[in-house]
Amino acid sequence: MSKSPNFIAAALLACALVAPALAQQKADARGGPRYHIGRAPTADEIRGWDIDVRPDGQGLPEGKGTVAQGEKLFMDNCSTCHGEFGEGNGRWPVLAGGKGSLTSDNPVKTVGSYWPYASTVFDYVRHAMPYGNAESFSVDEYYALVAYVLYLNDVVTDQNFELTNKNLATLKMPNEQGFVMDDRATSERSFWQKDPCMKDCIAPVKITGRAAVIDVTPEDGKDGKPRGVE
Repeated sequence: MSKSPNFIAAALLACALVAPALAQQKADARGGPRYHIGRAPTADEIRGWDIDVRPDGQGLPEGKGTVAQGEKLFMDNCSTCHGEFGEGNGRWPVLAGGKGSLTSDNPVKTVGSYWPYASTVFDYVRHAMPYGNAESFSVDEYYALVAYVLYLNDVVTDQNFELTNKNLATLKMPNEQGFVMDDRATSERSFWQKDPCMKDCIAPVKITGRAAVIDVTPEDGKDGKPRGVE
């Protein structure tokens, strides 16, 4: 190896130039892959997206709205798809009715029969509705809209009822006790393997019918009304 002053100086310079890059790679490795695009969001930007509401009501914004106020909003913005009384229009979802149908062979999955917590109705409606124009209402308008949907499902029965961030989580949905926790971590534990099968694990699948041929669309009720209408 050469010991000339010029060679040693060149080697030290090369190390000085490479060291920052190596340090950056090491830092990136600790935090996972980084692609050096975009920027970190600001606190205000995160706050704009952080609007989830939990079953216990955590996350509900301050606000209020009555059933009567919600009825007008529903008629103007929702009834085209869901019907004036939540009965559904065409193939758009039915929102009301169907109580007690979950134990039948043809359950109706409405807010009143298939929703465990009232607070998460607010979460879903604000995130997703009106269809195609989500989050376009004020917080008070969303409270009013949810109040009317709950009224359609007899969760509240007074047209003057005012839904607020204080009382929403206290409302009990009809089927709250009809749900069970996911127990697959224990009930299916015996099926889990450290080294799962990755090739030729099951026999070839044989298709015996197709949805286009099998009648999988729920039928209307015997009285001719769409299912869910009471």
